[in-house]
Amino acid sequence: MDYKRYFNLNEENAKQYVIDHTNFFEHENAQKLKVKEVSDGNINHVYKVSDGKKSLILKQTGETIRTSGNPLDQYRGHIEERCLEIQRKLSGGQVPEVYDYNETMHVILMEDVSNFKNLRYELQKKHIYPKFDEQISNFMVNVLLPTTDLVLESTTKKNLVKEFVNPGTCQISEDLVLTEPYYDYNNRNTFDKRLTDFVTINLYNNDVLKANIGQLRNNFMNNAQALIHGDLHSGSIFINTDDIRVFDSEFAFYGPIGYDIGNVIGNLIFPYVVQKTFQAKFKEDNTEIISWLHDAIKNVFDKTFTKLANKYDQIVEFPFYREREFKNQYLRSIKNDTLGYAGTEIIRRTVGDSKVIEITSIENQEIKNLVMKILIKIGIDLILNRKEYNNGTEIILDIDVIIAQIIKQEG
Repeated sequence: MDYKRYFNLNEENAKQYVIDHTNFFEHENAQKLKVKEVSDGNINHVYKVSDGKKSLILKQTGETIRTSGNPLDQYRGHIEERCLEIQRKLSGGQVPEVYDYNETMHVILMEDVSNFKNLRYELQKKHIYPKFDEQISNFMVNVLLPTTDLVLESTTKKNLVKEFVNPGTCQISEDLVLTEPYYDYNNRNTFDKRLTDFVTINLYNNDVLKANIGQLRNNFMNNAQALIHGDLHSGSIFINTDDIRVFDSEFAFYGPIGYDIGNVIGNLIFPYVVQKTFQAKFKEDNTEIISWLHDAIKNVFDKTFTKLANKYDQIVEFPFYREREFKNQYLRSIKNDTLGYAGTEIIRRTVGDSKVIEITSIENQEIKNLVMKILIKIGIDLILNRKEYNNGTEIILDIDVIIAQIIKQEG
């Protein structure tokens, strides 16, 4: 096949593409390759290619969003490949290994992580991973701080900022995360009509909240702080008992560190709220997963910032940045951002058009509406009070208060 011009791969020609671009498979097994599409999203085509003994993943970044047909810059494939390369080195292997990338075909051939499982679905099944708080906090600290101006030489960092300019996917986040949940100008927000007054009062007509969203939006668009994943939710994290693998980094760009940390914490809050609500309403026996999620939310926040402070002392050398006042202010600003973006992630996944399975899988509409009200209130609290929280214990305490208050109000 001629790969000098882009064309869409399918299950048939993906096999030949792999044969032509890698020696990953034994020559005698190459023609026996099995190809299966495993895409789990609305943007890219992802195929698992296997010879029965070992396998790899082929990901092609298409010209358009699959569901809408709207164009999307294919340069995001280069960004994902480069982000994987950088973060794999910094994290010690907590992202998939890349075997090959083709700029013309916009295809990444990478490690198959089938021995890991999708964290979002694992939490949905009430599976517990005791090492997760250690694993994800290590990952975030190790990949984020070393890519900042505090560590990198100035020219190196500026060249990375230029390389990772990612307008297409940033525009998606600016709209779906930081605009439309509070100003539905595209009419894409979706929720039960019985929530209309609640959403209008708490989101659309909440001027104080919108001013704070403006601050977070402006920060997202202008604070080129570190190389961030840009979409670090629980569906982008694969896990097993030994470690994690973080993938799907096509939203990567130079942005605020707190955006990544906040996305992780926000996506732990979804199953926590659902499990707590079901326990209160139906007396479900889910104490174990509730207890683990409670501790995970608290510990991910606390351990990330403890490790961030320690990492700071180890790798930041410029004398002005080593001054205690500067360090404390710098880390405090990341804490503020973390809580604010955790709030925006919760709200956008609740009322926006890109929802999470924790919400969509609730069959009882009244319970779903109750969960959505709780999540909206938690999101607002995290945004408005982001400068007040100091540790994970304070955060989870207020989350529990909000859950209890809304359940009591709603009967």
